[in-house]
Amino acid sequence: MSMDHGRAPVLEALEEYHRHGRLGFTPPGHKQARGADPAAREILGDAVFLGDVLASGGLDDRLTRGRVLERAQQLMADAVHAEHTFFSTCGSSLSVKAAMLSAAGPHEKLLIGRDAHKSVVAGLILSGIEPVWVEPRWDTGRRIAHPPSAAEFERAFEAHPDARGALVTSPTPYGACADLRSVAEVCHRRSRPLIVDEAWGAHLPFHPDLPSWAMDAGADICVTSIHKMGSGLEQGSVFHLRGGLVPPALLGMRADLLGTTSPSVLILAGMDAWRRQMALRGEELLGAALELAAGVRAAVEEIDGMHVHDRADFCGPGLADDFDPLPGVVDVSGLGITGYRAADWLRAERAIDAHLVDHRRIGAQITHGDDRETTGELLSALRDLGRAARDMPRTPEVEVPLPGELRMEQALLPRDAFFGPAENVPLSEAAGRLAAEMITPYPPGIPAVLPGERLTGPVLRYLRTGHDAGMNLPDASGPGLDTMRVVARE
Repeated sequence: MSMDHGRAPVLEALEEYHRHGRLGFTPPGHKQARGADPAAREILGDAVFLGDVLASGGLDDRLTRGRVLERAQQLMADAVHAEHTFFSTCGSSLSVKAAMLSAAGPHEKLLIGRDAHKSVVAGLILSGIEPVWVEPRWDTGRRIAHPPSAAEFERAFEAHPDARGALVTSPTPYGACADLRSVAEVCHRRSRPLIVDEAWGAHLPFHPDLPSWAMDAGADICVTSIHKMGSGLEQGSVFHLRGGLVPPALLGMRADLLGTTSPSVLILAGMDAWRRQMALRGEELLGAALELAAGVRAAVEEIDGMHVHDRADFCGPGLADDFDPLPGVVDVSGLGITGYRAADWLRAERAIDAHLVDHRRIGAQITHGDDRETTGELLSALRDLGRAARDMPRTPEVEVPLPGELRMEQALLPRDAFFGPAENVPLSEAAGRLAAEMITPYPPGIPAVLPGERLTGPVLRYLRTGHDAGMNLPDASGPGLDTMRVVARE
C-alpha cells in the first residue's frame, strides 16, 4: 500500500487543535502562552507555547482514537524502508538504551564497538549488560577511530558465542561508515540482531550519493537523531525496526520503560515535518548540500595549514568502508594549533560555532539548511583563522596514545564499578586502579574511560594533557581533573 507522504499527521492535528479553539484544563500550565513569563514570550515567541500541547487529551483524544502519532510513525517507517518506527522526544541517548535493552538483559553479553557514544555506556551502567568490546579500526597517523570491521565482529562472536547481539556506530561523528551489510550478515548467521547507532545518519536514505543506511543494509534496529543532520528540533530521535529477531511489542515495552509520559508535541511535529520534507524534496535538497559542501571542501583545501578529510583519508584497507562528506572535518594541525584553540577563536572572534572538536580537528557540518551566504561566512572566518594562527601562542601538546595503549582491560562490569564502593585518588596515583566513573571528551562524546576499566598511564596522560590544552571533559567528577573516582580497594 503506497503512503501519501504529502501528509504530516502531527502538524495537521496541531492545526486542527487551534482551528477548533480547544480550551485545555490540563497541562501544560502555561495554557497556550497565556501564563508564560512575558520575557520568555518575547524571546521565544508565542508559536513555541502554541505548539506545546498535551499529546493525548489535547493533540489527540484521551484514547488516541485519531491515531495521530501512529500514522506519523508509519509514514516515517515507509520513508526509510523500516517495518516499524518509534518516535522519541528524549534524544538518541534514550533511544539507544531502549534498543540495547531489547537485545540483551542484565548479565547478558552484547558485542559493542568501543567507539560507542557515552549514552551506550550509560545504558550498560543502567542495565547491567556485559559489554564485549570490539576494536575500532585505528588510523595511527591521524589518531582517529573508524567503525569496526565485520571480521572483528565475527572474531568477537567466535570468542563469545553467548552474546545476544551486536551494536555498531555508523556513521561516526567524523562521517566514517561501516560495511553494515557485512556486519548484519555476521549477526544473522547466528540469528542475533544488529543494532546500529545511526544518530549521525538521518539524511542518508534520501540521496543516492550518500552511504547506505541501516534499514537498507539489513540491520534489525537503528537509532537516528532527527536533529543532527536532519531538520527536527533538538531531542527528536527515532528508532526503526525490521526483521523478526526483535518483536516490535518488546521494543515498544523497553522504550516505554525509559521514555517520558509527557512527550513534546513540538519535537514530534518537527520530526513529522522533516520526514515529509525529505520524502518530497530530499534528493533535491541534499543534492544541493552535497554540491555546496564540495565547494567548501575545495576552498578550505586552498588555505595554508588546513586539510579537509576526504574519502582518500578515511577509506581503504584497515580503515572505514564508506564516507559522508557533509560533516566537513578540517585538520588544523598544519597551523600548529589544536582544534580546541581553533574552535575557541572562531567563536570569540567571528561568532562561528564549530561542532566536533578534538586535539587537531574541527567539524564544520554542512546541511540542507546552508547556502552560499552561510558557507561564505565560514570560509571567510577560516581564512582569517589561518592568518591569525601564526601569532597564536603554541598550545600544550596533547599526548594521544597509540591504539595499543588506548585500550584498557574491562575488569569489572560497568554497572558494578559505577554503583559499588568508590573513593577519589589523585590522578598521579590512579594508574592500575579500576575507574568508577566515565570520562568523555565532548564533543563527540566517545568515552576515553569507562567504569570498570583498569586505568593506565598513557590514557591518564592523554586526559591530563588534553584537559590542559582545552579538552572539554564534562562528566569528570574531580574538578580540574586533579582526582579520579576509582573502585575502593577490598
